Amino acid sequence: MRLVGQKAQSAARGIAERAGARTARRGARGTARRGRRTLLAGAALLATAVASGCASESGGGGGGGGDEGAPAAHGQQPRLAPPAQALREYARDLRASHAARAAAAKRWGLAKVPLTPPAPPAVKPPLTTREGFEVQGQAELPPVFTTVPTKDRVVFLTVDDGAEKDPAFLRMMTELKIPYTAFLSDYLVKEDYGYFKRMQGRGVVLNNHTLNHRFLPGLSYEAQRREICGMQDVIERRYGKRPELFRPPYGNYNRDTLRAAKSCGVRAVPLWAAEAFADHMEWREWDRDLHPGDIVLTHFRGRGDWKGTMPDMIRTFLKTATDRGYAVARLEDYL
Repeated sequence: MRLVGQKAQSAARGIAERAGARTARRGARGTARRGRRTLLAGAALLATAVASGCASESGGGGGGGGDEGAPAAHGQQPRLAPPAQALREYARDLRASHAARAAAAKRWGLAKVPLTPPAPPAVKPPLTTREGFEVQGQAELPPVFTTVPTKDRVVFLTVDDGAEKDPAFLRMMTELKIPYTAFLSDYLVKEDYGYFKRMQGRGVVLNNHTLNHRFLPGLSYEAQRREICGMQDVIERRYGKRPELFRPPYGNYNRDTLRAAKSCGVRAVPLWAAEAFADHMEWREWDRDLHPGDIVLTHFRGRGDWKGTMPDMIRTFLKTATDRGYAVARLEDYL
């Protein structure tokens, strides 16, 4: 349409020049006024013709071209051409979503609205094992990492074990639209499989944290395999999907752990760069800060273990992330 507009401006200038020439030849003021009226009428006719041509092009021809530009009902905005209408609706939905998130932030006691993450990368970053975390033959085993390689200012929240089953936590995360990943142990989850089914129904991916949360390097290869593959079976049976991610209890593993995990269908082993509690953060890195792609650990815990609740922990974590300019993204979108 910009190209059409430029043609209209050229044609209008042509009309102006011809009318001005006639006016100069005649030299009469009244004739000049008539020339200006002619100019305006000609420009109006040209604009009408251009608009008609645009409507024909975008509407697919004659009488069946759609309702663009049709009069709107009282109190409504007129419909635009499809691309412009789609943009208007997108902007409206974005405003509504932000307003809802701002209201939820206020309701849950957050001083700032959590930042919105960017769109997931079209090409996932390659995963490699963090230096110093390798075992013999690491190249053939699932990578172990604490940070996802990305330049996006995002961090990833992961929640371990399954001891606390706080319904307020589910509501808070749903209303704030904060993504997170769960790593579950069956000896705790089996107390209420339904709680984690509801969590899964809200878009959370359920992953493997072993059957009984044992110190894996102290077990034989076969015992480790039973712990890991057994939890794979539980999650597949209860929740319909075999996990691709595994986190060893306490973050401890050896070569047999990774061999067993691979044999059970595990693709990657995310550990963590920071840990969130109800009243503070703890850091793995020397600078005690967040970095793009950092994985943050927390647990399904409550007042029996912490100085606060799971919503208290989320407030502490989100304040830290938001104040430092980070959005919370979905881990699986980057793996």
